[in-house]
Amino acid sequence: MSETHAIETDDAPSNDNPYSQGVRAGDTLYVSGYGPVDPDTGEPVDGDIEAQTDQVLDNIAAVVADAGGDGLADVVKVTVYLTDLEDYERVNEAYGARFGAEPPARVCVEVSRLPDDVRVELDATAYLG
Repeated sequence: MSETHAIETDDAPSNDNPYSQGVRAGDTLYVSGYGPVDPDTGEPVDGDIEAQTDQVLDNIAAVVADAGGDGLADVVKVTVYLTDLEDYERVNEAYGARFGAEPPARVCVEVSRLPDDVRVELDATAYLG
């Protein structure tokens, strides 16, 4: 059985809730869900859904990098949570610009509400082998 350990970085938002920013289990990293929160202020960023998506991806990349990975390049699976599927195409544009020609597997769902009333949240799985 592989050993697991929590990832903690100042480069991604943290809070007092009972979960880790990420958990590495062997060569697999599970990154907790992130909204568009600025790690320096702890507050959601202003801006359109594209800017918010970029912040979420920055947060995920920071956790992957802290775990020893190569940021978004090591992400193999993402779940996208949107409070309004009308944002789907615009999120896709921002997301696609960051992942390029070989994006990870992905699921996208509409949810009724997210913490801090943000419009988008993503969680991710990365392979660090």
